[in-house]
Amino acid sequence: MKLSASRDVLLRPLQAVIGVVERRQTMPILSNVLLVARNGELSVTATDLEVELVAKTEVDVETGGEITVSGRKLLDIVKALPDGAEISVSVSGEKMGVRSGRSKFSLATLPAAEFPTVEDIKAGQTITVPQDVLGRLIEKTHFSMAQQDVRYYLNGMLLETAGSYLRAVATDGHRLALCQATLDGSLTEQQVIVPRKGVLELQRLLSGEGNVDIELGANHVRIQLDGIRFTSKLIDGRFPEYERVIPQESSNQLSSDKGVLRSALQRTAILSNEKYRGIRLIIRDSGVVLQAHNPEQEEAEEEVEVEYSGDDIEIGFNVNYLLDAIGAVDGDDVTLSVVDSNSSCLVREPGNDDSKFVVMPMRL
Repeated sequence: MKLSASRDVLLRPLQAVIGVVERRQTMPILSNVLLVARNGELSVTATDLEVELVAKTEVDVETGGEITVSGRKLLDIVKALPDGAEISVSVSGEKMGVRSGRSKFSLATLPAAEFPTVEDIKAGQTITVPQDVLGRLIEKTHFSMAQQDVRYYLNGMLLETAGSYLRAVATDGHRLALCQATLDGSLTEQQVIVPRKGVLELQRLLSGEGNVDIELGANHVRIQLDGIRFTSKLIDGRFPEYERVIPQESSNQLSSDKGVLRSALQRTAILSNEKYRGIRLIIRDSGVVLQAHNPEQEEAEEEVEVEYSGDDIEIGFNVNYLLDAIGAVDGDDVTLSVVDSNSSCLVREPGNDDSKFVVMPMRL
């Protein structure tokens, strides 16, 4: 294998895929990237057996071939070379040589045949979605995914197609976020759970311009975007029946300016218990009183003017969950709907049903 390219041309695909290369690997081959050069094109593949990324770029290929080499080291070398430098790459025996100007590097390689790749994912359906729409679905829900929960199906995001809707849902058992988009045409009903790492990697790759094709298979999801092919294994499990968790609109509705309520919550939270982050809301016609205290016997209290119609209610929440939900609401106003002190709270933008956020109450 022998090729040459400018620094910037080589840097782009390496930076695009490096996110899935783990630093500590049980299998040495997984800290490598697969380089395949043929027909004037170089493809760079990285995988951690859960997420696979393939990025392509045009280079001058003198001799085609394929090899694997340390992803981090190759990226660091290319990064460290000066802007506009011309780089030549060649493979001889078990070593890969990288040359640029007076710099020479010799890297250890492993055979390409040992590198695990996913070829055909047997897609059940392919959906074309604007990048900004997919980005919005992830942005509005990803914060509610669980981290290392024993209920492994919560450590990811549900993507659901039904009718003309593409819906994203995430929950960690204490809160839930849902966001949906209406697409053209009729979609096959399907539910897949994309693992947490795949969701965060995909969010990093989305630029917000143009369309993406989402292929949904039985065990994998594949997305093509901006010269990068993203493939992720799916979590094998059944997502909870999330619609049963979302409370119906209650007559106890609190409406407030989003910024005012958020700032007051942030101030009060300073003196909340660092571990449990509990905050009490005393909601009544005259406004809402926010209270927090901690084991050092310190207390914070703030009253916020809100529009409220309904019963007087005292209810506790994890303030971080409440802040995340309010922060994800579009627009300047936010509505909180609560049935009683033991029921979950529905947070949303007034008059918008495309995204909903649910926060479970906390005993204080």
